[in-house]
Amino acid sequence: MRFQTVHYKMRDSADARHFSMEPEPQIVTPPPISETERPHRKLLAPIWHTILLIALLVGNSYFSARHLPGATPAASQVSQRVLIIQYAATIGFEVFLFLLVWWGLRLRKTSMRELIGGRWNTPEHFLLDVALAAGFWLVSLLVLAGVGYALGLADPSQTKEIKKLAEVVAPQGGASVVIWILLSTVAGLVEEILFRGYLQRQIGALTGNIYVGLIVSAIIFGSGHGYEGTRRMVLIAVYGALFGILALGRKSLRPGMMAHAWHDAFAGIMLRVLSQKGAL
Repeated sequence: MRFQTVHYKMRDSADARHFSMEPEPQIVTPPPISETERPHRKLLAPIWHTILLIALLVGNSYFSARHLPGATPAASQVSQRVLIIQYAATIGFEVFLFLLVWWGLRLRKTSMRELIGGRWNTPEHFLLDVALAAGFWLVSLLVLAGVGYALGLADPSQTKEIKKLAEVVAPQGGASVVIWILLSTVAGLVEEILFRGYLQRQIGALTGNIYVGLIVSAIIFGSGHGYEGTRRMVLIAVYGALFGILALGRKSLRPGMMAHAWHDAFAGIMLRVLSQKGAL
């Protein structure tokens, strides 16, 4: 049985010299709203900074779509030196995007650690994120295979486009493979910070709905790969949405960073191997 203590106060009446006993009003404090129930409205950076960043991504996608497919001739005429220069330039652009995000966060005093989330306090925490990344990657490959088939990416015409893309961007020799892996690692880190960290949360805060942030950031992610063609842009947007779900569920970008990095590394190397063997 639970007893409630009632506090009383003495009131002195000016008209009659007597004291009366009245219960003192109780102030009831409502329970705090949990973080999952309260919409996260804090802006990570100024709105103009977000508009500038999106414009930069879309502009770069348009430029690459217009110039990259025709920028080089046949694969036999592309030297490994040219590929390494292309990779280095892309790494430089990724680093520039990272610095731009970091600058925007500083304008609103948001830390990069807060944006990434999660901690590896023990080896078990790290291994759990590795396991999550591996499981997510395998499941997402099955989802993407189904979506790709529905989009008609198994058609021979689409296969020719993939082969052409492989001739332009896939690594050729040992040195370019090393730089490609470095590029994939940088892209995995930066793009998860940019799309699933910054844009997903920023747009979610602007709209008051984190799922709107997830969808819009995934669309921007797909739109940023204009050089891959319209159908694969849709496929990449779906992949971005899967990464967004992983970030929301884990409340951390770390598993997505790992899965993103090794997916890019694996995809580039396999494209080159299959292209050389005529298996595309």
